[in-house]
Amino acid sequence: MLAAEQEILPQVTALLRELAAGHDDSLPLLFARVQNELRRVAHRERLIINAGETMSTTALISEAYLKLRTQAFPALEDRAHFYGIAARAMRQVLVDYARSRTRQKRGGGERHETLSAADEQADGKDAEAMRIFEINEALDRLEAVRPRLAQVVYLRFYAGLSDREIGALLGVEESTVRRDWLKARGWLFQAIEDPSAEP
Repeated sequence: MLAAEQEILPQVTALLRELAAGHDDSLPLLFARVQNELRRVAHRERLIINAGETMSTTALISEAYLKLRTQAFPALEDRAHFYGIAARAMRQVLVDYARSRTRQKRGGGERHETLSAADEQADGKDAEAMRIFEINEALDRLEAVRPRLAQVVYLRFYAGLSDREIGALLGVEESTVRRDWLKARGWLFQAIEDPSAEP
């Protein structure tokens, strides 16, 4: 963790407690304090699902903030828990956005007679949307059957925590986290290729 992040950690912890206690006005302050880490989470989230030009990092953070603002928070244990929730909100924003784009493309039932550059670009965006849906569905399936493996994915890939931090948070050894990560990653790749694969 960077020195600057260590300095704001007590403030972040206090804001998390306030938010869990129902003080909704703490959310904008929390987002402001952890802006740099959220940018890393958002950037990583976009890379993971190969979002391309679907949505900028800044727009993704803003949309996630709006989504989080309208929901009740569970008792937040620590910053890792908050980043996990923020990463889920970002993933859901991207899924919603991809669904919206897919609906717009289908709209009106107009038939395309030629394959122009615009059509090729639209087809590329459709491929992006499909990738978003595939990863989202695979993560949901993994979480339903192997919740700890899904937690490791969220905390390592989305929240950017180290194996040591994840181990401490989940109460397992670092070596267990590494094994869980390898299992989860391998299964996610397989599940995207073969949706009938079991975790």
